[in-house]
Amino acid sequence: MMKIKSVLSLLLVTLALTSCHSNEENYKAAYDKAMERHMAGIDQSTYDKIQNEKYAPNTLINGDSVRLMRYIVNVVDGDDSIAHRYNVVVAGFKQIFNAQNYRDRLHKDEGYPAYVLEAPADKKYYVIAKGFDNQDVAASFLKALPSTMKMKILEPSPWILQKVK
Repeated sequence: MMKIKSVLSLLLVTLALTSCHSNEENYKAAYDKAMERHMAGIDQSTYDKIQNEKYAPNTLINGDSVRLMRYIVNVVDGDDSIAHRYNVVVAGFKQIFNAQNYRDRLHKDEGYPAYVLEAPADKKYYVIAKGFDNQDVAASFLKALPSTMKMKILEPSPWILQKVK
């Protein structure tokens, strides 16, 4: 009789613990609620305009199609004078620690004057191989970069970040 009671109580405890698991519907509801809070204060048409501007088609520079995106950015670990108007991005990270490590390796192993820019709009840290004040020169550097850089470029393809003041 004692064995039956202990087995039954063990079964009840197991049943209680397994019934508390989250499911996909709970995760979806939590995600939707978080997105509503994120979008608070921005109507859909404004959000769509922001996204269209952010993911604008490639820009034609010197006859080449170049991915050029505009961001308001902050310089990490330095003053604003090290960031140029046109910055060649080779990696993007959500954590500053990873961006700084990649920047240090890029500087040490490749010799680039690498630095990190923070883009608050998308909460990412972008590693810049080199910056330029002229977009034509930046596009030429960008075109030659994959063949000259030995380290793995972590972005799907390097691109130019135009610093917006």
